[in-house]
Amino acid sequence: MSGTTRREFLGTAAAAGGGVTLGTPQRASAENGAAAQTVAVLGGGVAGLTAAHELAERGFRVTVYERKALGGKARSMDVPGSGTGGRDPLPGEHGFRFIPGIYHNLPDTMRRIPFPGNPGGVHDNLVAPKEMLFARSGGREDIRVPLPWPGNTPAELTPDEIRRALTSVLDTAFNLPLHEALYFANRFLVFLTSCDERRDGVWEQTPWWEFVRAGQMSYDYQRILAVGITRNIVATKAEEASTRTVATLLEAFAFNLLGRGADGPLDRILNAPTNEAWLDPWVTYLKSLGVEFRVGWTVHDLALDAGRIAGAVVEDPEGARRTVTADHYISAMPVEHARRTWNSAVRAADPQLAACDRLETDWMTGIQFYLTERTPILHGHLDLIDSPWSLTAIAQAQHWPNHDFPADFGDGTVADCLSVDVSEWDQPGILYGKTAKQCTRTEVAREVWAQLKAALNDSGRTVLKDSVLHSWFLDPAVDGLGTPNPVNEEQLLIHPTGTFHHRPRSTTKIPNLFLSGDYVAVPIDLATMEGANTSARQAVNALLDQIGSAAERCTVTPLYRAPELEALKRHDRARYLLRLPNLFDVG
Repeated sequence: MSGTTRREFLGTAAAAGGGVTLGTPQRASAENGAAAQTVAVLGGGVAGLTAAHELAERGFRVTVYERKALGGKARSMDVPGSGTGGRDPLPGEHGFRFIPGIYHNLPDTMRRIPFPGNPGGVHDNLVAPKEMLFARSGGREDIRVPLPWPGNTPAELTPDEIRRALTSVLDTAFNLPLHEALYFANRFLVFLTSCDERRDGVWEQTPWWEFVRAGQMSYDYQRILAVGITRNIVATKAEEASTRTVATLLEAFAFNLLGRGADGPLDRILNAPTNEAWLDPWVTYLKSLGVEFRVGWTVHDLALDAGRIAGAVVEDPEGARRTVTADHYISAMPVEHARRTWNSAVRAADPQLAACDRLETDWMTGIQFYLTERTPILHGHLDLIDSPWSLTAIAQAQHWPNHDFPADFGDGTVADCLSVDVSEWDQPGILYGKTAKQCTRTEVAREVWAQLKAALNDSGRTVLKDSVLHSWFLDPAVDGLGTPNPVNEEQLLIHPTGTFHHRPRSTTKIPNLFLSGDYVAVPIDLATMEGANTSARQAVNALLDQIGSAAERCTVTPLYRAPELEALKRHDRARYLLRLPNLFDVG
C-alpha cells in the first residue's frame, strides 16, 4: 500500500460522518443559556469512552485521562517494527473481541458511531461466524457446533420444552451420557425458574461446580459444562465461580439461541482489527463533539474537600504531577487501578468504595501467532477443552474481507493471524511442566503452540505446521514472566461466590464522583464490554439526576426475561420465603 493507508482513510472519513445520521439527545448546555459543565473522565477504555460519548452528546465539556492507550483491553495494537514496504504493522491485541447477541447497550453505542458507507455505523462491521469447535486432545473426536440464526420464536416456552431441547443438544452435540445431560438440563431449569431473591441469596453463594454436581460426573461433563464454561468464558475457576453469574450468562445465551430478546446472532466479531473497525472511528467522532483526550496521563489520587472531589492528582507524560479540576468526575478505570486512587478520606466518605477491595481479578491474556498460510480450522471460535491452560482461539484473516493479509500487513509474507486467549496461568503445561507464570515469554509461546497442536493435529491431519509459523506477539501488559514476581497490568474481574454483593453502584455518596467500569453492579453481572458500557450509562444518568438536568437519560437495557417463566418465578418466591427448595430442585 502507498500514500494514505486504509486506517488513515477511515479515520478521516469517520470525521465527516460517513453518511450516518445520528440522533443527538437534548443538550444540557442549552439549559437556561448556562455554560457547559465540565467532566473529567478518568480512564479511556470502553467505560470511559462510553461515558464521554453520552456526556458530549448532551453538551458537557469532557476531558478523558488515559494512562496507556484509548480502548483499554478492547483495543488492538501494532506489533512494533513489523510493518515494512508501506504495509501496516501486524495486528496484536489483549484478546480477540466477542460481541454476542445478548449485548444491547454496547451495540446501541456502536450504531451511533459513524463509519464510511455503513448506515448502521460501526455496528455494521459486526459479522457472525458460522460455527464453533470444541477441540479434544489425544485423538478424541472434536465437537463441531453450527451456529444458525433462525430469527424465529418458538410458539411456547415451557419447562418441559426447555428440558427436552437442552437434553437433546447436550446428548447429541457433546455426546454426554444421557443421565448426565438430563441432570444438567434439570439443574439449568432450576435456575431458570428461580426467583431473584433465591438467585441473590442462595445461588450467589453456591459455587458452579457444586450446583451442577460436577464432582460426581464424567470427565467430559466436568471439562465442558463446569471448567469449560467458567474458565474459558468467565475466566474464573468452576470450584469458586458464583452460580448466579455463570447461570445468568447461560440463560442469556439460551434465549439468544432461541431468538428471544437478542440484538443479533449468538456469536459476532469485527470484520477488521478492533481499532480500525470500531475504536479509531469512535475517537474521531468524540473529538468532533469536542471531547479532549490526554493519553499517557496516570491518575494517582482524588482530592476531597468539603465532601466533594476538588481535583484529580495526575502524572503527565513527562512525569510531572499536577492537579486537574472539573465540575464532575467519572472514575472509569478497571477496579484494580481505580481503588488505588481512593485515599482514606474518599473511602470514608462512601463505604462501598472500601468494599471494592474484596473484588478479585485474574489473568486472561492474549497471544497471536502469525502464519504464512491460511489455517483451515473452522469458520469461528475454537475452544480447546482439554488444554491445561484453557485456550480459546480464532483464525482472523477469513473474517476480515476487506484485507489482503500478505499485501496489507507485516513484511508481505503473513497470511493469517491465529489469536489465542490464555485463561489459566497457574496450571502446569504439557511441554515444560511449568505454569504460564513460571515460563519465560518464549516458553509461553512454545507451550501455547504445543497445546494448540495437541488438540488440532491429533485426528490424522496436520492443521498447524511449524514451518508456517512466522512470529508471535504476547500482550506487553504481562511482564516478569519466569521470575518470582510476574505481573499483569490488565487483569480481568472474576466472580467468586459472594463477590456480587461487594460491587458498587454507579452513584456514590460524594455528589460529584461517579463510577463506571465492568466491576460496577449492572444487569449483565459479568466482566464484559457490555458491562463497562452499561455502567457508563448508569454513571451519566446518575450525574444528570444529581444536577437536575432535563437532558434525556441514557437507555439502559437489561438482559431478556422470558414472560412465560415469570409465573414460575413468582411461585418460587413464595417457596423461597417459606424456606422451601425450587419446585424442580430434586437434588
